Amino acid sequence: MQVSQKIEFNSIQTQPAPRLEQAFLEEMLKYIAPDSSGGEFSGGSAEGQFRSFLHQEYAAALSQRLDLGLRVQA
Repeated sequence: MQVSQKIEFNSIQTQPAPRLEQAFLEEMLKYIAPDSSGGEFSGGSAEGQFRSFLHQEYAAALSQRLDLGLRVQA
């Protein structure tokens, strides 16, 4: 009996740079995003809970358009 295994690496494992750039941008957006200080037009507690999702989507869009220099050049 002969067993052959072909190991294929996922592109995420071989090039973690796109996700790293996105995570970096998420953290930066936490610090530069305006803070909702309440008021008549604030979203209340729900706005604070869903803010991380908004930062995640902004970071994903930015990481596709920006080059932070972490990607491997082919």
